[in-house]
Amino acid sequence: MIRNKQPVNKKISVNQERPDWTMADGKTTIQELIDCVADFEKQRDWEQFHSPKNLAMGLAIEVSELMEHFLWLSEAESRDVAGNNKKLEQVKEEMADVFNYLLMRTNSLGVDLSEAFYEKIKQNDKKYPADLYRGKYEL
Repeated sequence: MIRNKQPVNKKISVNQERPDWTMADGKTTIQELIDCVADFEKQRDWEQFHSPKNLAMGLAIEVSELMEHFLWLSEAESRDVAGNNKKLEQVKEEMADVFNYLLMRTNSLGVDLSEAFYEKIKQNDKKYPADLYRGKYEL
């Protein structure tokens, strides 16, 4: 189901010391995050550098940096990262960088990320019916 766009009732700013609300996935909209990234870019006059090409390349680089934390780890060791606070903090920072670049790309192309996600998950639902693909990794 597509969620109706709700009016943004809080402004996220990188200049705030400690907001009076909790920044949590369940309480923060994607639009609020997009607005925060746009504000950050605008304050630095960086929009001029954020072409779709440059942002795609930056996104790929950040994904590579995230992948680097798991290089040479076994499956079990990669799962253990969740219990290693130091390693998890490093991974979390890279995940935030990846998300940041994705949000900037959304801004630069004018894509509604929620709508794009919903359309893609509907395509995947048709392509990989649960009754045929449950518990299988082979396509």
